[in-house]
Amino acid sequence: MVDFRMPSLGADMEAGTLVEWLVKPGDVVKRGDVVAVVETQKGAIEIEIFDAGKVERILVDIDSKVPVGTPLARILTDEEAVGGGAIAAVPVPPVAAAPAVPEG
Repeated sequence: MVDFRMPSLGADMEAGTLVEWLVKPGDVVKRGDVVAVVETQKGAIEIEIFDAGKVERILVDIDSKVPVGTPLARILTDEEAVGGGAIAAVPVPPVAAAPAVPEG
């Protein structure tokens, strides 16, 4: 799981106001998708996501002023969304050694 955070949209930006969500919980997103609109001193700017996965939870309400770096949403990565990440190893029972056959 990764946090989608308020990006810095300018050298002097300290915060922005979230004016619109373009996704909702359960939506699948990919890197580069525009997921929200933020109002800054320079105007409204669409912000993109940098991780692929499924939107698990929206953390910030519309019209909230949000400092740069604040988590806006939680994203289940592609691996987590399809079944929990790494494949668990299946235990293999030990093989008993074959009895020695006497030569003769």
